[in-house]
Amino acid sequence: MADPTAVMPGAEPFAFPGGGPSGEVPDGRTGVLLVHGFTGTPMSMRPWGEHLAAEGFAVRCPLLPGHGTRWQDCNASTHDQWTATVEEAFEQLAADCDRVFVAGLSMGGTLATRLAEVRADDVAGLVLVNPALLTQRLDAKLLPVLARITPSWAPIASDIKKPGVTELAYPKLPTRAMMQLRSLWSATRADLAKVTAPTLVFTSAEDHVVEPVNSSILLANISSTDTTHVVLEDSYHVATLDNDAPRIFARSTEWIREHVAARETPPAETR
Repeated sequence: MADPTAVMPGAEPFAFPGGGPSGEVPDGRTGVLLVHGFTGTPMSMRPWGEHLAAEGFAVRCPLLPGHGTRWQDCNASTHDQWTATVEEAFEQLAADCDRVFVAGLSMGGTLATRLAEVRADDVAGLVLVNPALLTQRLDAKLLPVLARITPSWAPIASDIKKPGVTELAYPKLPTRAMMQLRSLWSATRADLAKVTAPTLVFTSAEDHVVEPVNSSILLANISSTDTTHVVLEDSYHVATLDNDAPRIFARSTEWIREHVAARETPPAETR
């Protein structure tokens, strides 16, 4: 009999060593931690990860607890487990790198932001794609009741404009896990002022899962003095697999390199 908790093919976590094919690229001392979204898998981040690895960065993307198996497993997971997994992956990258940037999609953006709140001195920078902090959906007001009477609801996966592209994610929304996500949102919103890392945010102009106002709230409340906001005009929620993916990959690579250079260049008065 097949293991009911076996990871779906394509949903596996991944890690790429730094240095590019030759192992001689200086960017290999820079790590990028990628974090996937709620009910999703590392599949949504793999093309981005492969691009960053080809550019020479060390890359890691964990599979969050309760994800990539069965939606029922997600209902048994907690936001503390998700944050612990992200921090563990961060530590693994940090052990081999001089600096680590953290990038996330949707709930992955929430988790990346949360890490930057609790590890403000350690996160070199944040790259967020449609980060989630709240929802304005009317049916969300019913969630506490729904979570008590039904374990699942309509899915949120594959909000992608590009034809023929499907996200590897759960076919249902686990309602009890969604309550955990709401708790994570609350804790993250409360501590936004603790974020001091440089931050690059990509926001889809049309998103049917996470309202664009989430990005505005985040940028208005973090303490970072170095922020960049890029609006994506040709993608829906899962922008890392959508029409604007090449733009995300190229701009994030450029931005990370700019910030590594800035950290390594001493101020003029000390030169």
